[in-house]
Amino acid sequence: MNQASRFNNICVFCGSSPGVDDTYAQRAEALGAEIARRGYGLVYGGGNLGLMGAVSRAAFAGGATVFGIIPGPLAAKEIAGETIGNIEVVETMHQRKARMAELSDAFITMPGGIGTLEELFETISWIQLGIHTKPMGLLNVNGFFDHLLQMLQYQIAQGFIADRYRSLLVVSDDPAELIDGLLRHETPASSVKWISAEQA
Repeated sequence: MNQASRFNNICVFCGSSPGVDDTYAQRAEALGAEIARRGYGLVYGGGNLGLMGAVSRAAFAGGATVFGIIPGPLAAKEIAGETIGNIEVVETMHQRKARMAELSDAFITMPGGIGTLEELFETISWIQLGIHTKPMGLLNVNGFFDHLLQMLQYQIAQGFIADRYRSLLVVSDDPAELIDGLLRHETPASSVKWISAEQA
C-alpha cells in the first residue's frame, strides 16, 4: 500500500463546543476540507455543534463520506437541526468508541473538553494493550496541547510510560502537515496482546 492510499477514513475527536477563539472552528473547518481534498472519509462523534459540526460540515461539503457515531442519550444534546452525513446511533459510549476505532485508519484529536481527552487517552491505551497500531495525531491549535505533551514527557521521565512511546503522537498546528506526518508515522508496537476493541 502506498502512502497516498494508506488511509480510508480518519477519525477526529473534538469538542461539541466552539471554544472562546474563532481559530478553533476555523482550523476544524480546514481539517475537514483537507480530509475531503485527499479523498478520505471522516469518522467523528456524530454531533453538529461546536468543532464537531465545523469539521463534519467542511468534510461533507468537500465531498467526503462522513460517518457520525453517537449514543442515543447524547443525540438530543449534540445534534441541533439537520444531521451531517451517515449517523449511526449506538447505546453506550463504549460502543461509540469501539465503532469509531473499527471504521478508522488514523486518529486526530482537536481541542475539546473532558470527553475529548477521554477518547484520546482510551485510544492511546489501546496501543499499549496491543489492540491497534493506527497512527494518532494532535492538531495543536493555539498551543492547546502544549501542557499535555509536557505531562506525557514527565510521565515517561518518571517511569510510568515506556520510553518507546516518546514519539507516540504526531503533533502539528497545520492540518495538511499533520496528515502528512500520520502517513509517515510508524506507531510503536506493544509486546502485549490482550483484548479486542470490542471487548475493551
